[in-house]
Amino acid sequence: QVQLVESGGGLVQAGGSLRLSCAASGSIFSINAMGWYRQAPGKQRELVARIISGGSTNYADSVKGRFTISRDNAKNSVYLQMNSLKPEDTAVYYCNMYDRYDGDYWGQGTQVTVSS
Repeated sequence: QVQLVESGGGLVQAGGSLRLSCAASGSIFSINAMGWYRQAPGKQRELVARIISGGSTNYADSVKGRFTISRDNAKNSVYLQMNSLKPEDTAVYYCNMYDRYDGDYWGQGTQVTVSS
């Protein structure tokens, strides 16, 4: 069983920065991809950024140039550096890891609030 623990959310003013972290524990042997999703009130959960096992990344158009995803395989961790934050980035951010045998694992979510 894999558990994901997120940290780093909070309240920040527009234009500010935050760094989210997600650490995985448990039986981690076949993670294909790590990523971050977010869900704002009244909206569907959406992909923010993802990094696959080969190192390729992809980002939502709305965050390109502002957010950077990275990982530390030795620590079974994934990070999201968020710069130039906007009020529309306000959401609950969820860490995701995809195991090619067991499917998706999700963190509990961390709130990011950007004030104008």
